Amino acid sequence: MRITRHLELLFYKTYADLKAEASQTYLSFLWWIVEPVLYMAVFYIVFGLLFKRGGDGDFIPFLLCGLTVWKWFDSTVRTGANAIRANVGLMRQVYLPKILFPTITILQNTVKFFIVLSFLLIFLQFYGLGIGITYLGLPVLIFVQLLLIAACVYFLAALVPFLPDLAQLIGNGLVMMMFLSGIFFPGSNIPQAYQPYFYLNPMANLVEAYRDILLFSNWPDWSALGWISLVSAFVIWGSWRLLNQCDRIYPKLIS
Repeated sequence: MRITRHLELLFYKTYADLKAEASQTYLSFLWWIVEPVLYMAVFYIVFGLLFKRGGDGDFIPFLLCGLTVWKWFDSTVRTGANAIRANVGLMRQVYLPKILFPTITILQNTVKFFIVLSFLLIFLQFYGLGIGITYLGLPVLIFVQLLLIAACVYFLAALVPFLPDLAQLIGNGLVMMMFLSGIFFPGSNIPQAYQPYFYLNPMANLVEAYRDILLFSNWPDWSALGWISLVSAFVIWGSWRLLNQCDRIYPKLIS
């Protein structure tokens, strides 16, 4: 019964927060499309026009695919890592399992991702990149990325209340990770000697996997995705245990 109430609260709070966020702008829900489009346009101007990365004519779908995938990861980790600290007022009014707060953030950003992904898929069809058999792997790929996001968010959300300065480092770390994830270049451009280190970054594998499916009609590297899933599941389990153990500590810890 308690689990049912918590699930109802989880989905209601996710819906309420999304509705409240949309009501803060004149464009309402359309802002979830406009904002990432503007975000992608800036990078296209810099890397596609100024640095001439788009010379082969296929840089636009290449860039949009990478940035769509990255934006889901980046936005969720940035906000989710601070989810417990951001809800300290609510925690002091009523008891709620603290794992609910980062989970709400994950659900909110996942809804936005599916909206943006839908528009990306429509764009790719108009661009001439039709749907192939490899699209069957897309739900699996999305699930693997969701596992990775949940692992990062739960782990960081559990630590940030103890180490507030960590929140500042997360932003810088994500910027560095973005440029090391192959958003603006294919992994094949990296010297062979450094490619094993490049692919230690799980987002580099995921970005390449999305492009394999959506742009090149190739199956992704399932072994790499399997390792990402396995490690992510282990981190989620460990973070869940830590969040439960510290559940009553967080309201006292956060000033």
